[in-house]
Amino acid sequence: MAVPSSATADSEEYRSQIRLALKALGRDRLALVGVVVVLVVVILAITAPLISPWEPTEADFDTGRFAPIGSPGHLLGTDGQARDILSRLLWGSRVSIPVAVVPVLFSVIAGLVFGLTAGMSGRWVAEIIMRMQDVLFAFPPVLLAIAMATVMGPGMMNVMLAISVVVTPFMARVVYVETISIRNREYIEAAIAAGTPSLRLLMREVIPNILPPLIVYSTTTIGGLIVLASGLSFLGVGIQPPTADWGIMTADGRTVLREAPHVATIPGLAIIIVSLAFNVAGDGIRDALDPRRRTGQS
Repeated sequence: MAVPSSATADSEEYRSQIRLALKALGRDRLALVGVVVVLVVVILAITAPLISPWEPTEADFDTGRFAPIGSPGHLLGTDGQARDILSRLLWGSRVSIPVAVVPVLFSVIAGLVFGLTAGMSGRWVAEIIMRMQDVLFAFPPVLLAIAMATVMGPGMMNVMLAISVVVTPFMARVVYVETISIRNREYIEAAIAAGTPSLRLLMREVIPNILPPLIVYSTTTIGGLIVLASGLSFLGVGIQPPTADWGIMTADGRTVLREAPHVATIPGLAIIIVSLAFNVAGDGIRDALDPRRRTGQS
């Protein structure tokens, strides 16, 4: 009778943990709502060119400016330039979502590099790397993002770069703390003493244990970054008109809140709802991945 290998046993345990996490996530109705909202927004963003009733910069002069919600041909009305708000909202998701998600992906990679290097190296290497991150921690994240976006100039790529620089120290700190915690466990110290190759140790023991908290932190961070990116556009240092962006749409409607409140409130609500959805989904994933919380839910 064949004896299962260690790799097979680890794989079975991993799949078992995934199944338990999915069951726990399925019992969290609020988290499921957040996941569904995120998926719907992503699908709408992908299919915007197909389902958008108007081009995002196209003006309907027959209907006119500031048409109210429910106007013929304009479900959510028009803005100050007679552009369809629903179309701009759909196209805006293709900007507002990537501007938050791409920097998180970049900062996760950078955070893994910095955090793992600091956590698995000697004291002096860790001190140098983490003190470099602390320099960025000295500045308030929002002010640092505004300053960088102002210096580099407006534009989608510059906004994503500025946000990536702001978020990377936080990701590196999460990875570093988790790496130190894992590295100090007895079985890791025993593996190091036995001469286990560092790469094998990282791939089989350290990184798999780091990913769950990193995924949770990344998911909840995206919600805040949507607000930050929209705020940069609102202030005029982010995405520039006439590009459809939720922050720009909110800024365009701020001067006509009394006459046409829907121009600003609709994109503002989109920012709030999607940000909350990412936060709620992240909290649900955190609870699902935590065995102690799963036990409390069952």
